[in-house]
Amino acid sequence: MKKFSLETSVGIFVLIGILCIGYLAIKLGKMEWLGNNNYELTARFESVSGLKVGAQVEMAGVPIGRIDSINLDKDRQIALVKFKIQNGIVLTDDVIASVKTSGLIGDKFIKISPGGSEEILHNGDAITETESSLDIEDLISKYAFGSVE
Repeated sequence: MKKFSLETSVGIFVLIGILCIGYLAIKLGKMEWLGNNNYELTARFESVSGLKVGAQVEMAGVPIGRIDSINLDKDRQIALVKFKIQNGIVLTDDVIASVKTSGLIGDKFIKISPGGSEEILHNGDAITETESSLDIEDLISKYAFGSVE
């Protein structure tokens, strides 16, 4: 009888441990299983060099979303970026999406600059005003070879 209760206690302890590890994996991986608390927007950029899936979308230095996918728009031959924004954040149709770098050689992210329009963006809408990232290597090579004006 004592052996049975010891084995049962160990089994319950192991089961609780596995459940805790699964919960932490979901939370730390930022997976969303229950509820959808964001909406998707798209933006087209001339260049998204260095930008990665999962990078942050920020407004006024505060994270408001994450990049979901980066693809090539084959018709226009420019980058098509899809990202998810938290539901409580209201963006208007004249916001500006810019690819920025955190620090001198840091990670790339999308910065949203607010607009003043009354039209609100909804799930599936596109941001039309975009600014691509500054390519430092291209700028240095232009300066080195004298083609900067």
